[in-house]
Amino acid sequence: MLQINQDFSLQRLNTFGIDVSSKYFVEVDSLNEIVALTNDAIFQNNDNLILGGGSNILFTKNYNGIIVKNNLKGIEIVEETNEHVIIKTAAGEVWHQFVLFCINNNYAGVENLSLIPGCVGASPMQNIGAYGLEIKDVFHSLEAYHLKEKMLVEFNLSDCEFGYRESIFKRKFKNQFIITSVTFKLNKKPDFKISYGAIEQQLKAMKVKELTIKAISDAVIAIRSSKLPNPAELGNAGSFFKNPEISLEKYKSLKSEFNDVVAYDVANGNKKLAAGWLIEQCGWKGKTIGNCGVHKNQALVLVNYGGSKGEEIYNLSTEVINSVNSKFGVELEREVNII
Repeated sequence: MLQINQDFSLQRLNTFGIDVSSKYFVEVDSLNEIVALTNDAIFQNNDNLILGGGSNILFTKNYNGIIVKNNLKGIEIVEETNEHVIIKTAAGEVWHQFVLFCINNNYAGVENLSLIPGCVGASPMQNIGAYGLEIKDVFHSLEAYHLKEKMLVEFNLSDCEFGYRESIFKRKFKNQFIITSVTFKLNKKPDFKISYGAIEQQLKAMKVKELTIKAISDAVIAIRSSKLPNPAELGNAGSFFKNPEISLEKYKSLKSEFNDVVAYDVANGNKKLAAGWLIEQCGWKGKTIGNCGVHKNQALVLVNYGGSKGEEIYNLSTEVINSVNSKFGVELEREVNII
């Protein structure tokens, strides 16, 4: 039985901890409940927003519509061979719990994505990534319910049009579907990726003698825990900005002026700059304005020290963007969804 709440507080449902409310709010636990919801007059007559873990969103005001919390649960082995395993996972499963399930069963491929906040359903929307791996690298397919046409649609890898923190669900199909499950293709024989970031260094510090997916996961968890604040203790949405991609010519020009600029190669010959380094060079790291600020250990992360309004954090992000553009001639893009 669907229970649609009115004037519902969202403070505990967004990791920034912003004190806003939604005109209507409902939780769905099954596909049948999603179908029932789309037939409800309240849903049909209001804008809607699908909410997972609330870890990639900044509310700047109350939401004048209906927010749907996706609580679908379940993990199922669809197919298994000597080399691979196909796992179908309900969209409401917590991402890190799914990663731990894979590690405990020795299924390789998502260990570098340990401790990323949020739910499984949001992972393909955002094409989440970390330490040299993105969702598209382990993605098999997904199922999503079309909210207007009221039908379940399957999307394969090419259908999703994955890009850097991008997918078709953030652009062409924004707010048109609710993802119900995601299916991943993982490996029985691991292909270790430890060259990105500080993983190798962390493994040495942990005195790891035998490389395993659990060791890599433990290293990633240790790195993320040391650099990124726990949203349960300090309101944040993880990385607030994307790493900007620039041409090789632009990179050479920057390198001539800023010799220690941090950049990575990308497939098309361009360079991807470390947004955190750019922000830090502009003096923002650890800076506080009112009730919000830039985290002291990671300049990519904006934080709510308590009582901050979403608009304050948004204005802070605008100041950061403007100062980076002024100093480096590079336009930062927000990774977090702004409501």
